[in-house]
Amino acid sequence: MKSNEIIERFKEIGFKEYEAKIFLVLLKGLPLSATEIAKEAGLIRTSIYDSLKTFVEKGYCNEIETASILKYRIIDPQVIVDKVEKEFNDLNTKKISSLKNTFKEASELTGYGKNEDQVKEDNIELIRGFNKHRVVKYTGLVNNAKKEILGMNRLRGIVTEELQSSASELIKNGGSVKYIYKISLDFKIKKDGKLLPAKKEDLVRICREFESLGEEVRLTDKNIPNAAIFDEETVYINVTSNNPNAKNKQSDIIIKRSDFVENMREMFGYYWNNSISIDEYESQNRNEDQP
Repeated sequence: MKSNEIIERFKEIGFKEYEAKIFLVLLKGLPLSATEIAKEAGLIRTSIYDSLKTFVEKGYCNEIETASILKYRIIDPQVIVDKVEKEFNDLNTKKISSLKNTFKEASELTGYGKNEDQVKEDNIELIRGFNKHRVVKYTGLVNNAKKEILGMNRLRGIVTEELQSSASELIKNGGSVKYIYKISLDFKIKKDGKLLPAKKEDLVRICREFESLGEEVRLTDKNIPNAAIFDEETVYINVTSNNPNAKNKQSDIIIKRSDFVENMREMFGYYWNNSISIDEYESQNRNEDQP
């Protein structure tokens, strides 16, 4: 890689161009005077003293006193990397803390959330973004369910304790949770600290665990949508973009239109009546395995 390319890389991580040029000279590992450094870096000598002083203060290089002049020698580059990494982490931590505090205090100042009764809720909501925001929205729907959750999806090996706990609490309070799962082994299981491809018995075991929490479970080989219906009021649908260049491949749609909710409940009923129990799935597999 050429020197000008290295200089550009230094600039990308936050150093100024003249600092990058000083680094390139110092990285030869020799004790050099300011005059020697400036000459080799192609800089005016008086322009580098402040940078050298900063480098010394930050511990990037040592200042060596000789009989006549001061010389500078860089320390182990890996130590510099560790120092700069810590600086980046400390700065990011400070910015994130400031971000949270600023929005918290601004929300308190403006009274966000106190006027919800004056806001007419939209019938359709589209959510795009990274998974944390989408999962939070889905979790909120599960937590707020009062009497019923009807779900259809594929197992992908991701089941949070929070969702299990919320669904279990709904069932304890007399609610109903029914899920139809696509018969698929498109997920992995963690065994002995390793992620391994799922087997049929893993699918059965996971569904049995859901049943142990009070969930009613059915299985189907149909291409069911990834959707859930909450309390006969809200439909949640997850869609995946087929465009490989899409910035956000996962999107969620939340619909609160009574006619659409009813249609989705009818669809769920159709798939539920044409799906099989876990016992039937195990029986089919035993018959297939017999010679």
